Amino acid sequence: MKTLIPTSLRKAAAGLAIVALTASQAFALPGGIAQPAMPEAPGAPVVLASGDCYALGMQQAAREGGTLAKATPEVRDGRQVCVIVVMLPARDGNRPVVSTTVVPLG
Repeated sequence: MKTLIPTSLRKAAAGLAIVALTASQAFALPGGIAQPAMPEAPGAPVVLASGDCYALGMQQAAREGGTLAKATPEVRDGRQVCVIVVMLPARDGNRPVVSTTVVPLG
């Protein structure tokens, strides 16, 4: 048995879909990605160091013979540093060793 959907119902469903799509785009942020918050202190320098920390982390992991787990920029005592976490391979059936290193940025 074939069920036919009335044309008026089909047009109403299409109209609702268009309205819903338009409304969702009206409330979307530009670019679709939330922007990070700016520092609260006026005139404070903005330093984007995540790329540099990643590069430093990869170098540190290669030196130690492990795998880079995390490299995050931080400010400690007013200085930019990178906190680098490297996973070293397990030996003799033990768990991998986690090595954390703080490297000055720049």
